[in-house]
Amino acid sequence: MKRMEIIANRSVEAEIIEALESAVADFCYTILPRIQGKGKAGYRLGTAIWPELNFYLISCLGDEDAGKARSAVATVKERFPREGIKLFVTEVREWVG
Repeated sequence: MKRMEIIANRSVEAEIIEALESAVADFCYTILPRIQGKGKAGYRLGTAIWPELNFYLISCLGDEDAGKARSAVATVKERFPREGIKLFVTEVREWVG
């Protein structure tokens, strides 16, 4: 079981979700649609000075589906190389559900 986390610019949110839902059957996730922060590309604060925002998506997937999801996100990143798209995948040690 894998835990997948994505932090990306809101400008690519729809493309990422569409790619994930197409790649993984019954893709389930939680999304925080408006997050602020600072990365290598600068601030994302949703203010007049720094108007952009990021979103945060988290999902737990089986190993095979995690690979499909990783490929789907990589495809979106290839299409939008200048947008901040970060994907983190970690092993789930315990699952209650």
